[in-house]
Amino acid sequence: MKIALSTLAGAALALGLIAGPAVAADRGIVVYNAQHESLAKEWAKGFTKETGIKVTLRNGGDSDFSNQIVAEGAASPADVFLTENSPAMALVEAAGLFAPVDADTLAQVPQDYQPSSGKWVGVAARSTVFAYNKDKLKEDQLPKSLLDLSDPSWKGRWAASPSGADFQAIVSAMLQLKGEAATAGWLKAMKENYTAYKGNSTVMKAVNAGEIDGGVIYHYYYFGDQAKTGENSGNVGLHYFKNQDPGAFVSVSGGGVLASSKHSKEAQAFLKWVTGKGGQDVLKTGTSYEYAVGKGAESNPKLVPLAGLQAPKVDPATLNSKKVIDLMTQAGLL
Repeated sequence: MKIALSTLAGAALALGLIAGPAVAADRGIVVYNAQHESLAKEWAKGFTKETGIKVTLRNGGDSDFSNQIVAEGAASPADVFLTENSPAMALVEAAGLFAPVDADTLAQVPQDYQPSSGKWVGVAARSTVFAYNKDKLKEDQLPKSLLDLSDPSWKGRWAASPSGADFQAIVSAMLQLKGEAATAGWLKAMKENYTAYKGNSTVMKAVNAGEIDGGVIYHYYYFGDQAKTGENSGNVGLHYFKNQDPGAFVSVSGGGVLASSKHSKEAQAFLKWVTGKGGQDVLKTGTSYEYAVGKGAESNPKLVPLAGLQAPKVDPATLNSKKVIDLMTQAGLL
């Protein structure tokens, strides 16, 4: 009997030694990442270095991942969802698939950059701008409002990339700020006036080349190109609408923990790190040129300060991507 007990004890000890590393490995999290791959990679690297928790990134687009998460429901293998724009977060939130974000994490981000629900949190931000060709337009010829681009005088003179989540987020903000009738009317006029390009960077290239007078994009495309060769932005100026205009919309990039996560503690720790000093410093010193949103965090010094953008107040939780797609489809833009 003594031998049997000893054997059992040894076997149990052996199993314990085997189980230890397995449990540690199981602490890793899966992130559905719709943010810039390079930015998310830096976040994952910094978090793992500090905590020892492995992060597996699966990269894709805002709308693709949000719809995938809704389809997967409680069976989703994702622990965390990161986006570039808010509407994708709002879609997953509306489906009831996010766990509340830890209070300590929410406390690190001003309320302007998180939804009123507390179901997810802002991790970065980007500003809407009107990129214009400096040889074609002078400052006194620039539109004072995004709404001005519906005027017939702008026919054939401006561009956008309506199929992307970036532009759809801007329309989502207009819908919240101006209502359905005004947004539908603006989209109808847009169909008459604008030129379609695929991707914000392509819009900027067209503006730079003089193919078009101006285009609606996000700010970081310009700063990213300027930090490299500047060959696609040398003739480009950026116009910030300010004055709480829909064209001054600041899109909040979000992060949320899935309610179905089997590693919720580790997932919450990841969000806390990204919104804390470590993650926000990556935005200041990295190459994404997105805005840092954490309290006291500094953005890249080349950027116009967030406070100077005079952005309109928009609750990210209420941005309606489904309605926007319906309206844009009805206007013939999608």
